[in-house]
Amino acid sequence: MSDARGKVIFGAKPLAIESIVALAEGRADAVFSDDPAFKAKIDRGAAHLRRYLEGGGTVYGVTTGFGDSCVVLVPQHLIDALPHNLVRFHGCGTGRIFDETEAAAVVAVRLAALCRGWSAVRWELLGRLRDLLNLRLLPRIPAEGSVGASGDLTPLSYLAALLIGERECTYGGVVRDAAEALAEAGLEPLRLEPKESLALMNGTSVMAALGCLAFARAKRLARLCAAITAMASDITRGNRAHFDDRIFAAKPHPGQRRCAGWIREDIEYDASAHDGPRLQDRYSIRCAPHV
Repeated sequence: MSDARGKVIFGAKPLAIESIVALAEGRADAVFSDDPAFKAKIDRGAAHLRRYLEGGGTVYGVTTGFGDSCVVLVPQHLIDALPHNLVRFHGCGTGRIFDETEAAAVVAVRLAALCRGWSAVRWELLGRLRDLLNLRLLPRIPAEGSVGASGDLTPLSYLAALLIGERECTYGGVVRDAAEALAEAGLEPLRLEPKESLALMNGTSVMAALGCLAFARAKRLARLCAAITAMASDITRGNRAHFDDRIFAAKPHPGQRRCAGWIREDIEYDASAHDGPRLQDRYSIRCAPHV
């Protein structure tokens, strides 16, 4: 939920695509809900995991290996090292580097997922992700290395690596060493607790983030196409009755109706104004809302 002050509130309600895009484009800051129940839920998850491990419980990816190695138990003295080793193991992305807007969208979506409170991560980790967003201190994530199936493991490892002060980031629009940029921003590298690297990496937040940005671009393009259609109708002295709301109200297609409404707004709809030579315009104009 985004308010008029350019804030996006995490932990209150599910975020809209527009909120993710506003954060990605640097038009809003990330803040946490002040509802005590939100923080209590986060603290409760982390505390439960801690108690379960202290009681000798077995947890996938914490006391066991990953994937087919889930039958392999991790020795007690290696459990604390496993989160960082998992991050390092997946640092093998290739291809172009996501731009800052894309990287910020990834951070925002992952933060939104973790704020649901089901991943047993600490409040400190959520706060650090918020800080990265607001400071525009962003991971440099290679675009290739995941198909968004069981998790964007490789690309999200670059976000986890930034949190622990490894690899590279972008800060102030400049490519920086992660540890140096964190220090300049007054932030200490985190020491990830058991399960936190898995919680950061084992999700489809990269695909979801790119999907949000693609949707926003498509929405802008659709509105632009409506404006161009209106201009074409004006120039060709078209029949504006093609976009009459009564036509589209009779059909169960809200997108078509919305697009026709945009076109009417842009040509100041007046059915009586048609004086062109054609009663029926070309498909490219009269069927624009359907397309």
